[in-house]
Amino acid sequence: MITRRFPPGRRFASSTGFSLVEALVALTITTVAGSALLLGIDSSLQTTNEALEQTIAIGMAQQLINEVLGARYTEDMVGTPLDAYDPDPYDPATTPPSTQTRELFEDIDDYNKYTNQPPQDRYGVELGTDDGEGNQRHPNFWAPTGLFSRWRRQIQGYYVSETDLTTPLPSGQTSDYRAVEVRILYEDPERGWRELARLQQVVAHVPPIQ
Repeated sequence: MITRRFPPGRRFASSTGFSLVEALVALTITTVAGSALLLGIDSSLQTTNEALEQTIAIGMAQQLINEVLGARYTEDMVGTPLDAYDPDPYDPATTPPSTQTRELFEDIDDYNKYTNQPPQDRYGVELGTDDGEGNQRHPNFWAPTGLFSRWRRQIQGYYVSETDLTTPLPSGQTSDYRAVEVRILYEDPERGWRELARLQQVVAHVPPIQ
């Protein structure tokens, strides 16, 4: 048997390094994996942001619909004159001026077709800066400037059939049941208007006992 001997201190050169092709393949795999990770993070952040927007929007809609339902069913039922912006009968085609602050609204009629952007409280103070009493809170407690600038609140009201509360009555027809619908919309620069929340409730008029 022949045994080869090498000079002391001499070793074989290692051939375990990456070739250029292997390095490029590894770099490609890392790039694809990183892109997928970033897309997942972005999708998660977007989902979280949309969930937050919907939560805020539902709160806005609930507050507004509670305000509407806290008003009188209609003003003429108590024998007082109708305001200039009161539809009579309750007609969705009639639009009260949205420039009016809601503190002047006395009955459900007044809210029909009401809309405002950005959302305001009943005294006309922008939400996020209001104190709930017609004034602005301390600036340190304001929402970020422009947070709700693309948000819009809309109120739609209409009479519904007494036998089917999901069926709106034609314009000019009335009943003892009204539907009040509040929508919260967001103007997305890329996708246009998006509906963040919609709440609807039907109320009934119960005549007073004679």
